[in-house]
Amino acid sequence: MQNIKTTEIPLHDIKPLLAIDDYSFYYFLGLVSLGIIILSAVLYLLYRYFRTKNRFNLRKEYYKILNSIDLKKTKEAAYELTKYGAIFEEDSPRHQKTYHDMVEKLEKYKYKKSVDDFDSETLRVIELYKGMIDV
Repeated sequence: MQNIKTTEIPLHDIKPLLAIDDYSFYYFLGLVSLGIIILSAVLYLLYRYFRTKNRFNLRKEYYKILNSIDLKKTKEAAYELTKYGAIFEEDSPRHQKTYHDMVEKLEKYKYKKSVDDFDSETLRVIELYKGMIDV
């Protein structure tokens, strides 16, 4: 056998290593960031839901009281309608006008020792005002 030295064989087909751009780490960081953003949004929405779910709503309570007022007790009802109806007065100009009409009608049932039952016009204004309220 012949001794062939490796230095004598010219090698032309071997090329140097090429740098390959690898973006998989950046894709991973992007997915993790997106996951954190989505998880944060879900947690924030859950927090808001539970915070507002149990919040005491004064308007709802006054609305319940307004609807449960006994109109047979005229004098007490006139005072309660004036007191609890005032919270809804500022909702719109129409609410203000109806509230002031109701208070004017209720004036004759206040400040007296004994009063008659509500007349039909006063009852109509009271029911109109209660029907306008949005809670």
